[in-house]
Amino acid sequence: MDAATLQTFTSPVILFFVLGMAAAFARSDLAVPEALAKGMSLYLMAAIGLKGGVAVSKSGVDATVALALLAGIAASFLLPLVAFAVLRGFGRLDSLNAGAVAAHYGSVSVVTFVTAVEIYELRGTPPGGFMVAVMAAMETPAILTGLILARKAVDKQSGAGNRPAGELLHEVFFNASVVLLLGAFAIGVVSGASGFADVAPFFEAGFKGVLCLFLLDMGLIAARRLMDARAMTWRLASIAIALPLVNGVVGTVLGSVIGLDVGSAAALGVLCASASYIAVPAAMRLALPQADPGIYLTMSLSVTFPFNILINIGLIGALATRLAGG
Repeated sequence: MDAATLQTFTSPVILFFVLGMAAAFARSDLAVPEALAKGMSLYLMAAIGLKGGVAVSKSGVDATVALALLAGIAASFLLPLVAFAVLRGFGRLDSLNAGAVAAHYGSVSVVTFVTAVEIYELRGTPPGGFMVAVMAAMETPAILTGLILARKAVDKQSGAGNRPAGELLHEVFFNASVVLLLGAFAIGVVSGASGFADVAPFFEAGFKGVLCLFLLDMGLIAARRLMDARAMTWRLASIAIALPLVNGVVGTVLGSVIGLDVGSAAALGVLCASASYIAVPAAMRLALPQADPGIYLTMSLSVTFPFNILINIGLIGALATRLAGG
């Protein structure tokens, strides 16, 4: 095991996630209060948005940033198409559930991204601050693709799931994570380093500690949902691991091709590999209430999320370093 891999697996961030999963599998009564978990989520999104905005205010927006944004948006639109085909074929899902699941595998997980940033900073290859904007831009397109893919199935069923278009668009574009990430990012750009200095002690000193506790909670949730899963099959579990592997390679190679640095190329790979388990499920509940959350939530949260945190982030970082000739 090389030094970088050892650093990853001995990081408190990763070990707290492992602790949460182990406690759940041991049927411990350990729990994080819901209000505290929500508060930690708000803190993490605000902090990562602010720091990203400050970084962009220092470096400015150039062709590389624009290419990264275009690459992220294109990937978010197109990756669900591949996921849908695999889910319909190998996964043997109906069109409705395949569309709902596919939307998750083009959108992003903020917590996976934040964890990856911490690990890559530990390895000495921090991603550029502009990757926060890429992350926010990638959250929505996949939802639209997934809904289009599932539309035929919805049309064949009763009209119970047909909600007003304005209500759905509001849910997609103004969900809490998008608003907070983009809002904090904009504040960081406007205030710059000098303005951020006043709040830096709060958003920097406690960041890693809060992330550790948040991942403890996520480990508990992921393991408990996996134990309670009823609709999961070995085919779907295999897809939930194969998709982040393939998507991670695609995103990392794409980032290297457009000229991103090692950390930013790896971050794009992580974004492509991650699967949303917050924003997309909320949109699916609104637009496709007939879809089975026991499938899409278990796949994204209980299989893909742990796989990315424990294994795939390290693999993607190693691939980015190799592509850069390191």
